[in-house]
Amino acid sequence: MEYFAKHYDVAVIGAGHAGIEASLASARLGCRTVVFTINLDWVGNMACNPSVGGTSKGHLVREIDALGGEMGKAADHTTLQSRMLNLGKGPAVHSPRAQVDRRAYSAYMKHALELQENLELRQAEIVDLQRNADGNWEMRTALEAVYTARCVILATGTFLAGKVYVGDVSYDSGPDGMFPAVRLAKALKTLGVETRRFKTGTPSRVNRRSVDFSKLERQDGDPCVAPFSYDSNKEVRNKIPCYITYTSEETKRIILNNLHRSPLYGGKIDGVGPRYCPSIEDKVVRFAEKERHQVFIEPCGEETEELYLQGLSSSLPEDVQLAFLHSIPGLEHCQVMRTAYAIEYDCVNALTLRPTLEFLQLDGLFGAGQFNGSSGYEEAAAQGLVAGINAANKILGKKPFILDRASSYIGTLIDDLVTKGCSDPYRMMTSRSEYRLLLRQDNADRRLTKLGYEVGLISQERYNAFLEKLGLIETETARVESVTLPPSKALNEVLVSRGTSPMTTGAKIADLLRRPQLNYDALTPFDPTRPDLPDEIFEQVEIDVKYAGYIARQKAQVAEMRRLECRVLPETIDYAKITGLRLEAAEKLSKIRPENVGQASRISGVSPADITVLLIYLEKNKL
Repeated sequence: MEYFAKHYDVAVIGAGHAGIEASLASARLGCRTVVFTINLDWVGNMACNPSVGGTSKGHLVREIDALGGEMGKAADHTTLQSRMLNLGKGPAVHSPRAQVDRRAYSAYMKHALELQENLELRQAEIVDLQRNADGNWEMRTALEAVYTARCVILATGTFLAGKVYVGDVSYDSGPDGMFPAVRLAKALKTLGVETRRFKTGTPSRVNRRSVDFSKLERQDGDPCVAPFSYDSNKEVRNKIPCYITYTSEETKRIILNNLHRSPLYGGKIDGVGPRYCPSIEDKVVRFAEKERHQVFIEPCGEETEELYLQGLSSSLPEDVQLAFLHSIPGLEHCQVMRTAYAIEYDCVNALTLRPTLEFLQLDGLFGAGQFNGSSGYEEAAAQGLVAGINAANKILGKKPFILDRASSYIGTLIDDLVTKGCSDPYRMMTSRSEYRLLLRQDNADRRLTKLGYEVGLISQERYNAFLEKLGLIETETARVESVTLPPSKALNEVLVSRGTSPMTTGAKIADLLRRPQLNYDALTPFDPTRPDLPDEIFEQVEIDVKYAGYIARQKAQVAEMRRLECRVLPETIDYAKITGLRLEAAEKLSKIRPENVGQASRISGVSPADITVLLIYLEKNKL
C-alpha cells in the first residue's frame, strides 16, 4: 500500500556525476534536497574509464570548481596519476587529466553527500513521476513510498530503459550489472517527454598479474602536478604509472572475421553511439588503412589489481573479445575480470529544454547529464551543477543562472545541447568553442569565481583569496610593462640560443615575453626585480602579455555576441505571424523558443536573413 513519505524543495533522481553536483548545489543554496539512487554503493560510480579531465574535459572540471562544485576536489583527493595534455600546443588547449581511484572517488562523493546540510541521500528506485494539481511533482518508489517536491532534476545517466549487448546476448540492465530504470522510462513517456535511444560502451578489465609489462611502454605522470581545484590544500602526487600498447594485424583479422557477430553491425542495436569514442570494431572498419590502434592500460585503484583497457570498447561476443585481447602485445595471457559491453538507453531530446535545463513545457522539471544526450562524467557534472543552481533559484525566487558561450565551456556545452541538439552522444571538445583562447583551463577561476560567489557557492574566505590573486596578477603585469632589461652579452647569448634576435637597446620585460621563443624562466637570471610569487601568477601574466592581441580580438567578438544576447525574445512571440521569416525558421524558433536573438542565431535552419527580420520585428514592436 502506498504511503506519503516526505516533501522536499528539490528532488534529484540519480546520484551519478550529474546528480551529485545538482544535489550539492541545491542543498548548499539552502533548499531541502533529496537525491535518490538505485544503489548507495554506486554513488559517483565510474562505469567507464577511471579518470577525470582530458582534452577540453579538464576545462569543464576547473570551471565546475571555480563555480563551487565538487568534482575537482574529489579528483584531487583520489588521484593516482596526473598529466597536463597538449603541452606542445598553445595554452588554449592545455588540459589536465587524472587517473583516479574509482572506488575511493565514489566513497569521497558518497561521504560528501552524507555530510551535506539540507541534503538527504536515499536508496530507492523511482518508478513513477507525475505533476499534481498543486504544482508539486509526485514521485513513487518501487516500495510504494510517495515523495513530493517543488522541483525535480532527472539525472538518470544510462539507466533509463538500459539494455546491455554482448554479441548475441542482450538483457535489460543498467551499467556495471545494476538493474535498469524501466518503469521510470515508461512514466516519462506518459508525461510526454520526447526521448530517443543512444548507445555507449566500455572495454574489458583485466587482472594486473596476468599482464606482461615488459612489452608495454611506461607512461609516468607530470613531475609537477597541477590540482584541479583552485581551493585545494592537498598536495596531489603521482602514485602509479600507466602503460601503452598497440593492437596487431592479428587483432584486426580477428575482429573483421567476426564482424557479423557484432550486435552493432548485425542491426540489433538501434541506439546511436558516440562519434568521437568508437568501439574497437568501429575503428577497425572506419580506419581500415591503419595498421594498429593505441591502447592505454590504466589502473582502477590502489587497492585492486583491476586494469582498464582504454581504446578497446566493444560489444563483440565474449569469445571474440578474449581472442583479440590475446593478440595484443603484453596481453597475450591476460585474465579478463569484466567483459566489455555496449549499453543502450533512453535520453531526452535536449531541444525541449531551456538554457536553465528546465523543460520548456514541464514547469519545475529539469534534466542533467547523459539524460540530456551528452557523454562523459565531466559534461554530466557541469550540467548537474547548472540544473541544481537553477532549481534552487526557482525555489528561492531568484533569477535564472545562465552561462553564455563566451563565459565558459559549460555555457558552450549547454547552448549546443539546447540550441543545436545532438544526433549522437555529445562530447565536449576545444574546437566547439569559438572563444577558446579566452576560455582556457588556467583562467577558469578568473572567469567564474565571481559568479560562483554571487550565486552563493563560493565562500567569503575563498573569494577574498581570489581577489588577492587578481591583485598580484595586476601588480606583476604593471611591473613587466614598466621594467626595462638592459642588453648584455649573457642575455643576448640566451636570446640567440633560443632562435630570437639579440638586443641592441634596452627592452621592457613584457616586450621580451611577447617573443614566442621566450618565457619567464629564460629571463629570470636577468630580472633583478622579479618578486617571489606563486608560479600560477607568472603563468597568467605571461599568457596575458604574450597573447594580448589575440585576446583583444576575441573580446571584441564577444562584445558583438553579447549585444545580440541582450535582445530578449518574449515567450509570447508568434513566429508564424512574422512577415518575412522563412517557414523553416519560424518552425524551429517556435519549437526551441530561444531566450534571445543570440541563441536564435545559432539554431540550425535559422539564417542571418531571418535574424535581420527578427531584429526589425523587435524594433518595430518596441520589444
